[in-house]
Amino acid sequence: MFSTLIVARMAPESGPSVARRFAEFDASDMPHRMGTRRRQLFQYRGLYFHLQDFTADHGPAAIDAVRDDPAFVGISEDLKEFIAAYDPATWRSPADAMATRFYHWSAAATAEVGQR
Repeated sequence: MFSTLIVARMAPESGPSVARRFAEFDASDMPHRMGTRRRQLFQYRGLYFHLQDFTADHGPAAIDAVRDDPAFVGISEDLKEFIAAYDPATWRSPADAMATRFYHWSAAATAEVGQR
């Protein structure tokens, strides 16, 4: 599985509005087209965290393939009211807001190692 974590700024009271927009988006065929398996949204003291898991054969290329789709453009525009770039001086696309994973642990991987 491939995962991305986008970090941005969001007013705490915006959570329900952002969740509603993603619920509408995720009810469409877009998650399937993008290979999205799971989306989780978090907030903490004015920060917004968007964790998205993709099937192994999807990820950045799948997002690039739908970037011009009206549904994708629409949610991106709708979210601008609520979500701001973490660093507006360097932000050009969601890739500029993606965190870099530097450690990973999985219970499944541990179980596999123990079985060898």
